[in-house]
Amino acid sequence: MARGGGFAGMPGGGGNMQQLMRQAQKMQQQMEKLQEELNEREYAASSGGGMVSVKVSGKRELKEILIKPEAVDPDDVEMLQDLITAAVNEALRLGETTRETELGKLSGGLGGMF
Repeated sequence: MARGGGFAGMPGGGGNMQQLMRQAQKMQQQMEKLQEELNEREYAASSGGGMVSVKVSGKRELKEILIKPEAVDPDDVEMLQDLITAAVNEALRLGETTRETELGKLSGGLGGMF
């Protein structure tokens, strides 16, 4: 510590540290608000040319599955299972990519601080 109770390179130290703490608190509040907004969003995807459509929430919960009647073939249940899996995975991937992008925008200016 330098003279005056501050840190090296920070004369006095107190004001700069308080400002840094206020900025960190503000960013934390913004991050929490953004996470709440992202959790409320819904993401949709489909597979098989729209034969199967799904919606998932930002909380990664499956909200809806729509299956067109022509997608149901009792002799090929495996295809329907694959279509559902593909649509759900794509919707989840979309949600995760959006979450990473939005949170990255907010924390991008930290320069490795956190």
